[in-house]
Amino acid sequence: MIFGEYYFSDAWMAVFAIDNSFLLWGALLGLGVWRRWPVVTAFAGAGLLHLALDFPLHGSDARPMFWPLTDWKFDSPYSYWDRNNHAGIFGPLEAGVSICLTAWMLWRFRSIALRVGMVLLLLAELGSSGIWRFVF
Repeated sequence: MIFGEYYFSDAWMAVFAIDNSFLLWGALLGLGVWRRWPVVTAFAGAGLLHLALDFPLHGSDARPMFWPLTDWKFDSPYSYWDRNNHAGIFGPLEAGVSICLTAWMLWRFRSIALRVGMVLLLLAELGSSGIWRFVF
């Protein structure tokens, strides 16, 4: 029901247009840098990094990533979840990069609290990607 009907509805696409807009995240990054707000800058930078990875990995489920200027969507031949569009390659690659970056951060940061938090975040990342492999 969700991926067959709701996901592609006008209401859901309106939300995706806002929360997946390079322009809005870029404006937030600019505001954070201009006001010297490190938390806002980091948050917006993370949002833009997510979009940069989302852009080439959404096929038929693409979002309008340049809203409000246009509703155009890039229909990529690659997908992070759809096995018909190479998810068997990109899914494990994403998991591997997550594991490597977490290992680097565990080496870099010595705080036990930070390390526990990073491991929990890695487990959440791997668990959520595992759900998509199970569902699709």
